[in-house]
Amino acid sequence: MSSHEHEHEPVPGLPEALPAGERMLWQGAPSWRALARRALHVRKVAAYFVLLAVWHVAEVVTGGTGFAEAVRGATWLVVLGAAAVAVLTGLAWALARSTIYTITTRRVVLRFGVALTMSVNLPLKVVEAADLRRNDDGTADLPLTLLPGSRMGYLLTWPHVQPWHYFRVRPMLRCLPDGDAAAKALMTALGVTEAAPAAAQRPARDTSVTPRPATAATA
Repeated sequence: MSSHEHEHEPVPGLPEALPAGERMLWQGAPSWRALARRALHVRKVAAYFVLLAVWHVAEVVTGGTGFAEAVRGATWLVVLGAAAVAVLTGLAWALARSTIYTITTRRVVLRFGVALTMSVNLPLKVVEAADLRRNDDGTADLPLTLLPGSRMGYLLTWPHVQPWHYFRVRPMLRCLPDGDAAAKALMTALGVTEAAPAAAQRPARDTSVTPRPATAATA
């Protein structure tokens, strides 16, 4: 990541310098490979075009055309599929490159945007809970539950939101290579000290990390 991309930011990933008394606990970005697979579904797109090509070949051969000719006729589907996968992969790379997640002692900040940079500032006082969801590829997601009345736009924040939560949007630190470190930083910020041992005993793929205590820090 080139430094000149963020030279307008006093601190990379933050729209302004941290005020006195606030400390950065963790900062990171999504894995572009994981983002391509999990958010943009490149594998499913590739499988879809392969299925279309196989179907085309089977249909043409059944109609009496030779196998070699049928395969040649399906080439355009393979090329189209490869182009779609390449575009989605490039988009995943650009999304990951332009994204920085930050956890401080007072807030969580999501900075993202390929063409237009946006920053979502979430004071800890609006974070009700968080979950650590580990993925098969070694990355992890950290979706946040906001207190009722805290609103976010799903489409404006995508892909940094938990899928299918349209009405009560859950912002999410997505496809983190170091999800455990991010969860630990958030636990520290929220003042959670007893969740870690319990979390370690729960299923690895869906772990409740930070039920918000009544004494959690506020912004």
